[in-house]
Amino acid sequence: MTLAGAASLADPAQIILKQEEALIRRLCDGENEVFYQLIRPYERRVYATAFAVLRNEADAEEVAQEAFLKAFKHIRQFRGEARFSTWLLHITVNEARMRRRKNHAEVMEAMVDYQDDQGTYIPRDFADWREIPSETLERHEIRQKLAEALESLTQKYREVFVLRDMQHVSIEDTAKALGITTASVKTRLLRARLMLRDLLAPGLGGDWISRPHFAKGSKPW
Repeated sequence: MTLAGAASLADPAQIILKQEEALIRRLCDGENEVFYQLIRPYERRVYATAFAVLRNEADAEEVAQEAFLKAFKHIRQFRGEARFSTWLLHITVNEARMRRRKNHAEVMEAMVDYQDDQGTYIPRDFADWREIPSETLERHEIRQKLAEALESLTQKYREVFVLRDMQHVSIEDTAKALGITTASVKTRLLRARLMLRDLLAPGLGGDWISRPHFAKGSKPW
């Protein structure tokens, strides 16, 4: 084995990928009991994604279950052209959007006063885009303020922000999950951060962060 090959095998991401491939093969061969092993690392991410679209805990939980069930039923259609997690999130987004349309949810957007004629968000002031220690964001009151601010975002911005900055999904995988281009992901993420900064800065003494981090296993809502 070459050094490059050994390094590749030692890479944690590659190890996880190989493990998932093995689980998918076993699942396709009829070992249904391994399905939970396959989805367990993504349970919170799937819920968070559904919640980003629906903004309702009960609906998000139901959609998460529906997404897992659909993934189980159609696992043989998974061709490995994207990561399993990306495929799963794409199913989740589609299920959540269908549920949202079914519920006829009409949401008032609180940020419309800060859009130009083309609907592009205009930040109030770039000068206040300062960072604060990530541990500050671990405080419950900060997470609560973020949850409230997220409620004000348009769905397309909220989805990108949750996947990228809260669930740490890559730009490429976020684009695939949402069915948009990587350029759109970057644009929407920037606008989402600017909108959240303007919403949160007054309550945080003018400070905000461009890449918030949350304690593993904790929900910001």
